[in-house]
Amino acid sequence: MSYKNNTKQRNKTIQGLRSFKDTLPTNIKKIIKKKGYIYSETLSNWNYIVGDKLFQVCFPKSFKNSNKFGVSTLLVVVKRGHEVDLEYSKKEIIDKMNSFFGNKVVEKLKFLSFDDNPTNFKKKERNNNSVTNNKYIDRIKSIKNDKIKKSLMELTKNFKQK
Repeated sequence: MSYKNNTKQRNKTIQGLRSFKDTLPTNIKKIIKKKGYIYSETLSNWNYIVGDKLFQVCFPKSFKNSNKFGVSTLLVVVKRGHEVDLEYSKKEIIDKMNSFFGNKVVEKLKFLSFDDNPTNFKKKERNNNSVTNNKYIDRIKSIKNDKIKKSLMELTKNFKQK
């Protein structure tokens, strides 16, 4: 990749393959850097930040940046029963994240617990063997043309098989 001074514009242009970061306008880069950068870096380095033991039971869900009304908050989802472990290591996680980014990025951690047991939803089985409702069967039977009636009944059987 070579850099070239563009004589008609003040900007330097990059020839060849560019990374996605280089193709974005500067205004969008600033927005992403403020809001999305912290969360994406936290996701990719979560194992380093919390350690192997807590990495198995929790993960970051969202990051809310600080503004006039509130402080910057990281929402962490935790398996039920491990909330106390994470609560005790809360200060360490905040310190490690701030040192990782080089400035005070996270001021507060919120925890949200979830059940690890998957819930199985059962499908209700249809008692009716045909796909069509009774009122449609009555309408099909009321058709006088035998070929059309037979073809519609075959069509409902094919839908039932699929």
